[in-house]
Amino acid sequence: MLQFIRDGDRLMVRMAGELDHCCAQTVRRELDALIADLSVRTLILDFTALQFMDSSGIGVVLGRYRQMRERGGQVAVVHMNRHVARIFHMSGMDRVIVNLDDPSPRQAQPNRYQQEAYI
Repeated sequence: MLQFIRDGDRLMVRMAGELDHCCAQTVRRELDALIADLSVRTLILDFTALQFMDSSGIGVVLGRYRQMRERGGQVAVVHMNRHVARIFHMSGMDRVIVNLDDPSPRQAQPNRYQQEAYI
């Protein structure tokens, strides 16, 4: 379900399928293992192949956001489909997590990754 690419202090994780109550615990463990390396400063979640996300998926994303924020890092997302973007917005995650596909000024906090190509 997860594929990842490491580029310096950035880690991009591509998720596929569904991020729901059935797989949330497994995804949480896999992500935690990947970001256990404290040199990871930016976690980019690539939702290109993610078809569905429910409240359990929101919990997974917000939990990783908290972990990264506590150590001075950040989380960004990219390539959300319409359903995932709607859940993201309804949950308020769009106010704290940067969407690299969204150039609007209402973005969470601008950062250098909005001007750079991601991994």
